[in-house]
Amino acid sequence: MNRRSLLIRTAGLASVLGGAWWARDHLLWPKPGLAFAAGGATPWMPYARRSSSPTVAVRLGGRQVVALIDSGAQYSVIDRGLFAELPDTGRSLFDMPLVAYGVGGGAQVGRGTALDIDLAGLRVSGLRAAILDLGPLASREWLGTPLVLGQDLLGEAVLALDPARRHSRLVARDAFVRPADLAETPVQRAGRALTAEVTVEGAIIEAVVDTGASSLLGLNRETADRVGLLDGRPQTSGMHLVLGGAARTAIIEARTVTFADQLYRRVPVGVFDQPPLPNFPGGLVGMEAFAGRRVAMDLGAGTLHVSRPLDLTVG
Repeated sequence: MNRRSLLIRTAGLASVLGGAWWARDHLLWPKPGLAFAAGGATPWMPYARRSSSPTVAVRLGGRQVVALIDSGAQYSVIDRGLFAELPDTGRSLFDMPLVAYGVGGGAQVGRGTALDIDLAGLRVSGLRAAILDLGPLASREWLGTPLVLGQDLLGEAVLALDPARRHSRLVARDAFVRPADLAETPVQRAGRALTAEVTVEGAIIEAVVDTGASSLLGLNRETADRVGLLDGRPQTSGMHLVLGGAARTAIIEARTVTFADQLYRRVPVGVFDQPPLPNFPGGLVGMEAFAGRRVAMDLGAGTLHVSRPLDLTVG
């Protein structure tokens, strides 16, 4: 499988849950407790899967599982199959009906649970998670991540990424010192998510910064039409993972895309169908936008810092 087809097939791994909409979002969802070891940070942790999206090994219920670190997921999620395998002791359920939508995918209704998980150098207690069918996301034949760590966890610490080395770490906000070579990228908070300005062939859009998405950019059909991509130019068909399965998407080449002071040329953009919901994101910026760059993301403080590109033109 060549690189482009891989990006197409896995486009939006948190397109998966990126920009997820949950009914009952106005109800109380307590913050998790984070207890860092000395130094206030985890060590640099290697990605646990070959995907360009960050994944990490965690301890849960006495076993090791792999979690997707997903800044596009509004809440953390545990796969129904994994939840059923957890020991009964200490396992909790709460009856807060949840309706979840994934980008381009259908709806699911689930219940919630509270989890205690351990990463290297970090104990997370009381992490509330939706119990849903993650489908291929959880399957070892696909991504093999039956746990998704979403904005509820990422809003409590700084997420540092080094995509070139395929490492990530979490840092307590009061212990984080920004490296001198990381420059601030203007972002805005949209709920718990971060949105950034992106231009597509000169047209400006706001897109959610989505570490679960592997491709550089995905757009919903309305936005793609507004920026002129649905002008009759050639399209190919791709697949992306969604809640419980996989969905087809149109792949259209944008002549230019700019993000975080970098210009990209001839960018394959995934175009997905938008669920019938208000405030759904028009675009998703994925991990390909950070290739060769280092990142520090603080969802709680609403900041994004990215190292400067060596070459301002890519492609």
